[in-house]
Amino acid sequence: MEECSQTKSENCSSHFNCVEDNHSQEIEDTRSVKEEWEPKRGMIFDSFDNLVQYYRNYGNKMGFEAIIRSSRKGDDGEVKNVTLACSCTGKPRSNSRNAFKRRPVTKTNCKARIGVSICSDGKWQICSTVFDHNHELYDPTKARYFKKYKKRKHEVNDRAGVRPNQKFNSLLVETGVVENFQLLRKDCRNYIETVRRLRLSAGDASAIQKYFLKMQIENSDFFYLMDLDEEGRLKNVLWVDARSRAAFKEFGDVVTFDTTYLTNKYDMPFVAFVGVNHHGHLMLLGCGLISNKDTKTFVWLFQSWLTCMSNPPKAIITNQDEAMQNAIGIVFPDTRHRWCLWHIMKKLFEKLKGYCEYEYIKFSLQNVVYDSLTQEEFEERWNRFIDKHNLHNDAWLLGLYNERRRWVPTFVKDTFWAGMSVTQRSESIHAFFDGYINAKTTLKQFVEQYENVLHDKVEKEREADFKSFKSWIPCISTYAIEKQFQDAYTTTKFKEFQQELAAKLYCEVSSFKEIDSFMEFIVEEDVMVGESHRRVPFVVFFDETTRDVRCNCRLFEFRGILCRHAIVVLIRKQIFHVPEKYILRRWRKNINRCYTKVKISYDSWSTNLEGQRFDQLSSLFNTVADLASNNEDDCNMVIEMINDMKNKLMSNEIVGKIYKKLNMSANSRTNCEGVDGTLKKVKGELVI
Repeated sequence: MEECSQTKSENCSSHFNCVEDNHSQEIEDTRSVKEEWEPKRGMIFDSFDNLVQYYRNYGNKMGFEAIIRSSRKGDDGEVKNVTLACSCTGKPRSNSRNAFKRRPVTKTNCKARIGVSICSDGKWQICSTVFDHNHELYDPTKARYFKKYKKRKHEVNDRAGVRPNQKFNSLLVETGVVENFQLLRKDCRNYIETVRRLRLSAGDASAIQKYFLKMQIENSDFFYLMDLDEEGRLKNVLWVDARSRAAFKEFGDVVTFDTTYLTNKYDMPFVAFVGVNHHGHLMLLGCGLISNKDTKTFVWLFQSWLTCMSNPPKAIITNQDEAMQNAIGIVFPDTRHRWCLWHIMKKLFEKLKGYCEYEYIKFSLQNVVYDSLTQEEFEERWNRFIDKHNLHNDAWLLGLYNERRRWVPTFVKDTFWAGMSVTQRSESIHAFFDGYINAKTTLKQFVEQYENVLHDKVEKEREADFKSFKSWIPCISTYAIEKQFQDAYTTTKFKEFQQELAAKLYCEVSSFKEIDSFMEFIVEEDVMVGESHRRVPFVVFFDETTRDVRCNCRLFEFRGILCRHAIVVLIRKQIFHVPEKYILRRWRKNINRCYTKVKISYDSWSTNLEGQRFDQLSSLFNTVADLASNNEDDCNMVIEMINDMKNKLMSNEIVGKIYKKLNMSANSRTNCEGVDGTLKKVKGELVI
């Protein structure tokens, strides 16, 4: 690459004009640091491919994806001029044919680009540059999520005859850390084994203990407990990595406890504590191997896990198991316990197949369970169901009825379940370890593979974070309330809200009346039952003073998403911005969650400058905490100093720049979509 003289530059064929930009001080500061990366007018490249690769590398370092925007041919039919641009160039549009199921949009009409032309000697020259982006730039470490990176890797592998799983392994061996390779786990579905950080000998208890000690040395917050019998043989073991411990503080309110995965493959059944993150993805919050499924064993396991997490979950979902139920009552007496509905309904054939009217009985029971909106309605319909089919002496159904508050939707929907109450969450844990272990995997290997599983899930979460940051789902209406959720929620959760908004089409207010300080609305919804419609009434209470809204379908209470019936009432009352309590922090995308900064062996956070700074500060804070906790005066002094530092950091110009960029990004979306909205509440929830 060489600098072209002014004369040579003028002789090159080009229709591009030099663009003069007035850059802000913030952009100028950034340029001074990365000046050697920037494309400059007059730069010459031997080939077009070299030029494109240069600009893409520049984009990866700066935090945007570079694409070929347009080209123009000369009279001889050869390409003469090309525009390379940020991938956010162009007007935003959704290509979805279904107006109520919009696809993610990444375009912001960004003007950042370079214009290049071919010279008379066949080389390529940069003739114009535009550096300003109208959107937030991405973390450069997320470049592996760009489509061009993944596509290029597969093309190279295909030409070389390398299978995806082989390439994945070779890259991991070569780089050592996930941030340094560009191939995603989901693009290598045939991958079975990954490189282990530690190879142990026989899979005995002492070897596992050495492995755990190694993990604890790498991060002191790694937690494990081993339960040995009188002869020193391993009975039970529980382990929780540092990231999972920190994630519990964010997403440990609702937990699924599963014991089914390896029961038939190993002498020691595998158990897992599972939560759900802000994208609706499953998160491992602890794992164990147990030798028995009695109450005593579960008590040991739950107490050990509680010791690790310090606080019990607010709600827990398990299989229908008496020993498990007893242990939960002992260790988590204040935790709401429910049975997995899917597992119960799965047993219908096994328990009721002896009846000649089995199919009819199953259909009737499903209607009673799923269609009862209130507890009174369930009681009435259940009694009719039992009488009609003469099932008074069926012990299994009698047991289910006695424990109805643990599994019937209308009895549990007053509790928040994070969307885990109506799906096959406990079965989904199988997907965590599929492809990593098999029936021949030793106990030592199984524990070792835990790192690889967590690495896979961390990558999946980061990719979802990147997509929620890079793209958004277009609004399907002009209601500001939709824009409010679009700005706040992750893509997955905004889609769920949008589904409720679209379903407003099937709802209408049939009547309303005032009762004391609030109003009662009857919202009727057309519901599909088989091939016919049925009109179902829902009761919505609305307080005009506080703008509180509550529906007897209880969708918000158990899933954290405003229901279609409440939306109908809010729009009817011209409420265009809902109170903040209806926008759960749990589903927000603009939160810097602390667990993502935790140093862990399967992650490369500590190799990043931000991660190193975080570790350094954490170490200093721990030292200060040890010194200041000895007496009240020192403690209060440190608290006052930290609060003062926090306020200064929150108000300094760096945070101001972040707010400015967020506002610029939100305004560009609003202008493109033509939907009124505000970023005030988004700003208010930004956590630094």
